[in-house]
Amino acid sequence: MYKFSAKGNPGKEKSMGDAYKWIALSNTTLGVLMASLNANIILISLPAIFRGMHINPMAPEGASYMLWMLMGYTVVTATLLVSFGRISDIFGRVRLYNLGFAIFTAASILLFLTPATGAAGIKQMIIFRLLQGVGSGFLFSNSTAILTDAFPSSERGMAMGLNQIAGIGGSLLGLILGGFLADIHWRLIFLVSVPVGLFGTVWAYLKLKETGVIQEKQKIDWLGNSTFAIGLTVLLLALTYGIMPYGASKMGWGNPMVVLGIIIGSILLVAFVFIEFKVKMPMFQLSLFRIRAFAFGNISLFLSSIARGGLQFMLIIWLQGIWLPLHGYSFESTPLWAGIYMLPMMIGFFLMGPVCGWLSDRYGARIFATGGMILSVVGFVLLTLLPANFGYGPFVIILLILGFGMGMFAAPNTTAIMNSVPTESRGASSGMRATLQNTGMTLSMTLYFTIIIMGLVYKLPPILYHGLVKAGISPAVAQHSADLPPTAALFAAFLGYNPMTQIIDPKVLTTLPHATKALILGKQFFPMTIAPAVMSSLRLAFYISAVMSLIAAIASYMRGKRYVHGE
Repeated sequence: MYKFSAKGNPGKEKSMGDAYKWIALSNTTLGVLMASLNANIILISLPAIFRGMHINPMAPEGASYMLWMLMGYTVVTATLLVSFGRISDIFGRVRLYNLGFAIFTAASILLFLTPATGAAGIKQMIIFRLLQGVGSGFLFSNSTAILTDAFPSSERGMAMGLNQIAGIGGSLLGLILGGFLADIHWRLIFLVSVPVGLFGTVWAYLKLKETGVIQEKQKIDWLGNSTFAIGLTVLLLALTYGIMPYGASKMGWGNPMVVLGIIIGSILLVAFVFIEFKVKMPMFQLSLFRIRAFAFGNISLFLSSIARGGLQFMLIIWLQGIWLPLHGYSFESTPLWAGIYMLPMMIGFFLMGPVCGWLSDRYGARIFATGGMILSVVGFVLLTLLPANFGYGPFVIILLILGFGMGMFAAPNTTAIMNSVPTESRGASSGMRATLQNTGMTLSMTLYFTIIIMGLVYKLPPILYHGLVKAGISPAVAQHSADLPPTAALFAAFLGYNPMTQIIDPKVLTTLPHATKALILGKQFFPMTIAPAVMSSLRLAFYISAVMSLIAAIASYMRGKRYVHGE
């Protein structure tokens, strides 16, 4: 068994010492945990952040700030992963991984210390979040490559299982931690990463060693990097703004800038594919897709990311907008409790992830990854059968099934992808894998937000109108309220505000009889009014996720038997 030194010369693998692989595993797991946790930690804590920054998220510009805070991090990470993975093959995976840890920590400190408030302060925070995304890109693009270099093929599944727990588990844990810290002080949301980041950065610089092949003679594919990063960024931003109101329209798909962004982004991405076939040293090594295990592993990963990427958003909207208020929770408390009630999914993933990773070292990824996707199909179909006001017992079982499915798929699939490529391409393949995963999840969030909003646009107005008239609101006021863009109500529920305070003009509320006002602003009116429109959209989203998961299962099965490059 041999390894490559920093210069690519063969030497005995055990020369690094058996202890090194555990150092690599623990440090990369810490880095991935921190990056994943921060991707979702503000989902629950955004209301506290906006209050602390003295921003009204329901103001016209508030929705834009919210989208940038939520999605700016993931968009930057997704667009840079392939570039960073390829650059890491040239300059060293450990070197750029360490740099990512340092950048992420510095950005966390800047977020914690953000001096300004109001619009200026939130814009500074958005910039610092984008910087965090850059650091996250270095961490995600190199962690699996470092693990693949450090562990022999017979142990990589176990290592990837533990690492993947940190990745997906961190995103779920962020929901809970964000809620608890936001209740204490909103700045703690960013401070929590600082001591971990400082420790991890110093530890990485002192202990991690370059054990892979450094392709010093390779050149950076500047044209490919530029067209991919700009094209994907423009496309994702255009799709994101497509769900926002534009002029008199309740959605932004007619916005010329959105249309232009989709066209320009698509053209640049098509041009990128042609460029990668022509350049001598491409950033995106399309030739790797000739490897069956690599190709089908990434196809199933991309489809599964689209299937489950928006799942947390959909469940949070369901819980915060309907279920929790109907069960007596105040709108202000729903963000924290939504995270708590989703814990069974994290538990299911924690239980299954390392076990299936370890078993895949012996039996290959095919049976576990395919089985995980089939379990996901079952989970999504079962979600469609639940009523709006479900019993929590069946919901727990479904969340466990989905968590088991995610755990069975994640580590075996990642291990199979990384095992299938030559040593010198591990950085690039790690970046490609992470890019497909993050792009799929970002597309998923945009897709499912669009489905929810379109359902509300077409189904909510008549239901809301009749509900308001029945409650004692004049037909003229009820019609005006029903015609407002539904994004305000959706974002209000998501942020822990009573949506009816955004739908009904405050001046009108002050003139209403006490009984009418109490009814409209109570915990039952909005959930019962919005439930039919939301549930039809949610069920459509879950059916789409089930179909995506089924196709991902087929692609996963087609990867073939266990394959390790060079064996």
